[in-house]
Amino acid sequence: MKWKDRKFGEESPYIPAGPFKIRLPFIHYRFEWPDYVQGLLMCAVDLSAIPLLIELLGMPFEVALAIIVLNGLFYLLHHLLGDPAVPGWITPAIPLIMLYCQQFPEGPERVHSLIAFQMTLGILSLFLGATGLASRVVQLIPAAMKSGVILGAGFAAIISVFQIGGKFDAFPWTITIAIGIGFYLLFSKHFATFQNRNPFWGTIAKLGIFPVIIIAVVIAPLFGEAAWPTIEWGFSSPDFITLWNEYTVFGLGFPPLMMFITGLPTVLAAYIVLFGDVLQTKALVEDGAAARPDEKIEYSPSRAHLIFGMRNSVMSILGPDITMSGPLWSAMQVVMIERFKKGRKAMDSIFGGVGSFRWGTNTGLFLLPIVSLVEPILGVALALTMLIQGYVSVKVGILESRSQRDLGIAGIIGAVLCIKGAAWGFAVGLLLCFLIYGKDFFKGEVDDTFIKDSKTDTNID
Repeated sequence: MKWKDRKFGEESPYIPAGPFKIRLPFIHYRFEWPDYVQGLLMCAVDLSAIPLLIELLGMPFEVALAIIVLNGLFYLLHHLLGDPAVPGWITPAIPLIMLYCQQFPEGPERVHSLIAFQMTLGILSLFLGATGLASRVVQLIPAAMKSGVILGAGFAAIISVFQIGGKFDAFPWTITIAIGIGFYLLFSKHFATFQNRNPFWGTIAKLGIFPVIIIAVVIAPLFGEAAWPTIEWGFSSPDFITLWNEYTVFGLGFPPLMMFITGLPTVLAAYIVLFGDVLQTKALVEDGAAARPDEKIEYSPSRAHLIFGMRNSVMSILGPDITMSGPLWSAMQVVMIERFKKGRKAMDSIFGGVGSFRWGTNTGLFLLPIVSLVEPILGVALALTMLIQGYVSVKVGILESRSQRDLGIAGIIGAVLCIKGAAWGFAVGLLLCFLIYGKDFFKGEVDDTFIKDSKTDTNID
């Protein structure tokens, strides 16, 4: 059956393959050109991971671009295998991973630490997805510790921008102006009301942080913080040969066993953040499905685990990536869901929207005019991503707490995690939960008044 033959209330057609549902463009879903064009532009956000790879591993631009291209290709697996989501990075975990990897000297040892970390995370995700144990594992972790890990991730994201030698020192005016505009567009009550009254500003709101990145392309040269972009024509040239010879197991060999063991606390911290993205994806998909009864949409956390578990496992071998392979790009998932809600004429199927968008970002990575346009301000794009993620992580981390005692424990865990790393953060969290809650270690404390007040104070919709 082709996409045109789908009847009201049915699933989009697919080829069954065990836990997966294979859907191909033009056959099983309509190609959505508006989402494809948006993807061409939004590849700038994917490219903003390049400064991270250069900073952490000291790799050349073209080698880092090769990792971005590989990651982009694996993004396609989600919708092709039946996951109705726009996948992305495990953004809140990036500062934690950087702190862990920076414990090792730059060179083969640091690359090995990243390979071991990503491979462990991939294998863990595959195991939990195959067994269906994902939710049970996270439920065993006390709320105070989950809150502390997410808070710590938010703190670390903000610290990474403002620490001495951070991105703010290189782009003070550009980041100040750009993040001010970005926070207004994304989080302001005033703009939320304004965009509903004006179609133009409504369109701007749906582009996420891309308008802010374009503004940064102009602001940075005006303040002398970056060069004007030199637009180049043709196609980009990712360097896969150097990548595989100098930054993977093919050239460096397999990491020592001890690196897999020492990375476990940080892997667990990254997984806690990752699982929060899975829950958020489920909520967003269900919200869209409620508005569009014409298409039956099934979101399976276990299937999602299998897909991003495969992505992390394979990327650890072909091109270890500091951003990791996550289940959700939350900003763009919201954009897709909002377009999907407008009806079948606007977006025939959610798979057409998310798939066309990711085909677009992959195309953009190969177009040199787009890559060269944003190259001078990739550091700004990264800082914007970190600060926005920091805002969200702090808010979500606070809401994970179930009482004032939880929040106090979480604050200490978050601070220790930023300074000493995930292993110390977990150790301090375990000790505090035991000392404060005793036999109620896993249960903790639930204060209904605290939960109600915190949701009211943070304006959760």
